[in-house]
Amino acid sequence: MAARRPLRRLAATVVATAAAAGALTACGGTGDRAAPPPAPASPGAPGGPSPSANQDPARFAPQVVKHAGRAKIDAQLLMAILYNESYKPHDPALERAWQRMKPDSAFGIANMHKAAFDDTKQGRDFANRSWDELPDDPGLAVEAAAWYLHDLAAQLPGQPSGPYTRNELLALGYNAGAGNMSAFARGAKPGPQAQSYLDRLRANWAKAGQAVKR
Repeated sequence: MAARRPLRRLAATVVATAAAAGALTACGGTGDRAAPPPAPASPGAPGGPSPSANQDPARFAPQVVKHAGRAKIDAQLLMAILYNESYKPHDPALERAWQRMKPDSAFGIANMHKAAFDDTKQGRDFANRSWDELPDDPGLAVEAAAWYLHDLAAQLPGQPSGPYTRNELLALGYNAGAGNMSAFARGAKPGPQAQSYLDRLRANWAKAGQAVKR
């Protein structure tokens, strides 16, 4: 029984944090999900930890460049999305403890939902891989996110009439789903959650570009 106590303490911490978080939601891949325990304060923020390689998605730049190229999407976009999705600690044990309480939660450094992963992997090199491998395999998470963005790009209208760039629409699609992305491409206004995601993408854009050009 003693060996189970750390996991119980972890689960208890998640429950307490979730209760404090209230009705916060976030999206990655497709659909809404309850927010996981909040990540520690951002590196460099007042009271936050000092920057480290373990907290910076830039460490995945080689995988981002590789898989973005294969999927024919912008590597800077993919990296910016990883920065957007780095709001929570991507620890395999923590992700699985949270998923036991919220089965519809997302997995991996790109916060992908099971349905999105299972749709995206069809006919791809990772077709025999499983969604529950994402917490342990950042390379797989980056590859799946790249091809998901590729599939979203195929659903964009030829001449969007809204004010957003192609990359912004793809990021909105990653956050809010293909249907909402198409509506935004026709001029619909994003809701608060999607707008927040877009604002963070813009804030992360420059450092994402630096990361993939190193």
